[in-house]
Amino acid sequence: MKTISRFQRSVLVAIALAGLLSACDSSPVSETSSTMSQTAASSPVAVPSTADARQPTPAKTQGWLQIFSGATPAGAAHVQLAATSKPDIGQYVSDGSGRSLYRFDKDTATPPTSTCAGQCATTWPPLTVARGQAVFAAGVDPQLVGFIERADGSCQITIGGWPVYYFSKDKLPGDLLGQGVGGTWFAVTPNGGKAS
Repeated sequence: MKTISRFQRSVLVAIALAGLLSACDSSPVSETSSTMSQTAASSPVAVPSTADARQPTPAKTQGWLQIFSGATPAGAAHVQLAATSKPDIGQYVSDGSGRSLYRFDKDTATPPTSTCAGQCATTWPPLTVARGQAVFAAGVDPQLVGFIERADGSCQITIGGWPVYYFSKDKLPGDLLGQGVGGTWFAVTPNGGKAS
């Protein structure tokens, strides 16, 4: 039987503890466990360091999530929010690839709560963010951007407190097929309102 070193045991304990933490847990993690978790598992994208003068400074931080103003740096796999507009509905928010984002009237903004799960979330997939990613907001006030934890443990982006979603029938950038569906789904505006 092979014995493991004290360091290997510490790494295994850190991995086990990290697995117990919720993906959206916004409580601070101790420096020791954070360092061990980073050693044990590589994150998909490094969050810009405020110590590096070439990197932007976060406009807002919610728990582990850093939210920046502007465009995502080239080659980074962060979440991008961008204000766009169409003459018939005015301003609304899309993601980095131009896909429209929506809000649901049956959700709440205070406190931010999503009521769309199961088949609803299949038709209206939530816009999520993972640890190791940041959010960049162009034309959207970063102070209005945040996240909530969904029942499945994923972290859903909010704008003005409203959870935001895609519409599964939108296939091309700029599609707005979800606008007004059921009288409860609307493209989300940069302040979290309903596009009309």
